[in-house]
Amino acid sequence: AAGCLSTAFVWLQHHSAVRAVSASTDAGLRAAWLRPMCAGQRRAGLALAGAMPGPSLLRAEVAPGGYVFEGTSPWVTGWGHIDTLYVAARDDQDNVVWGLIDASPGSALAFERLDMVAVMASQTVKATFRQCFVPAERIVRKMPIKEWRIRDAGGLRSNGSLALGVAARCCALLGPSPLDAEIGAARDRLDAGTPQTMPAARAVASELALRAATALLVASGSASILASSQAQRLAREALFLLVFASRPAIKESLSGLLASR
Repeated sequence: AAGCLSTAFVWLQHHSAVRAVSASTDAGLRAAWLRPMCAGQRRAGLALAGAMPGPSLLRAEVAPGGYVFEGTSPWVTGWGHIDTLYVAARDDQDNVVWGLIDASPGSALAFERLDMVAVMASQTVKATFRQCFVPAERIVRKMPIKEWRIRDAGGLRSNGSLALGVAARCCALLGPSPLDAEIGAARDRLDAGTPQTMPAARAVASELALRAATALLVASGSASILASSQAQRLAREALFLLVFASRPAIKESLSGLLASR
């Protein structure tokens, strides 16, 4: 993430699918998908709409031989770089149904490119699913939404590394400063995080990236407003990471942390 946030961002999505396939109890699915994914012959993106808090934007309906996905996923990263989507939709019993589909536009799947403040090279899009059939052999898992949220809370550590990477790049360009020690402390806090403490640890990492980027802007002076400036790029990336992969508890912790400064 310190070298190229866009690359890290796309790569991270892929490994969510790899880990899920690896953990699947379906031996046939593992045999068909795991080796190609690990070899990069299959490259996966992530569509989390059905697993997010609130009413689901993406529904899963039982159909002969599988499920039909209908709705939208507001954020899908890596379009054009990926050939597979690992998709979460929600059924009428509040279960999250995870499936693998081909990431190719057509009558069942359309996309709209998003104009973001940073990481545009990640080619993040909004995806729309219209009667998109997912055969049973491509269903990775199904679980109650409550169970998924418990797992999700325990698995947010890796996203915190993106903020640490941006902060570390800023510090490398700044030179020695007290921020260096803060990066180590933030990493230790993330490593020790539990489902209960991880939101606050994630907030600390994101706020640190923002302060480090701001310090670099100031140190760079007026040149930092140029489009070619690393300082302004890193500042935009720090803004992006304030809200990327956020959850209500992370947002609450971050809002309190920013207000206390």
